[in-house]
Amino acid sequence: MQYRVGIGYDIHRLVEGRRLFLGGVEIPFVLGLLGHSDGDVLLHALCDALLGALGLGDIGEHFPDTDPQYDGISGIELLKQVAELVEKKKFKINNVDMVLVAEEPKLLPFKREIREKISTILRMKEEDISIKAKTNEGLDALGRKEAIAAYAVAAVVKGDD
Repeated sequence: MQYRVGIGYDIHRLVEGRRLFLGGVEIPFVLGLLGHSDGDVLLHALCDALLGALGLGDIGEHFPDTDPQYDGISGIELLKQVAELVEKKKFKINNVDMVLVAEEPKLLPFKREIREKISTILRMKEEDISIKAKTNEGLDALGRKEAIAAYAVAAVVKGDD
């Protein structure tokens, strides 16, 4: 069996007039994340982690923000397409571990729904998906509530052929 690991990171600025999506779930909040797509930093970081584990570069290479077809695209759709690449390469996702860094909103009430959404998209058990929410203790743009960031690590495995 061959194991591989990838890491992902994303950050987007919080702005008025946008809906907030985190982990494929719309979170009620007064601000949303600015981006060419829906700005879902958690799913974008997860996509990058999976692409990295496969040695396939990053999300910007596969879904460039200069391409109008990705304007406003859902992070769910991006993750579905990345999951297809995982299958095409004959890998399975072993587990994912994610950290969301935001002063607000509090993620605890939404973690279960986010795990369910990701487990459905990736066809994996919820217990193999970890989501942690952290603040930046008031430091830098994240701490000043100007942005939200996310980190993700994904482990994939390829069975003996």
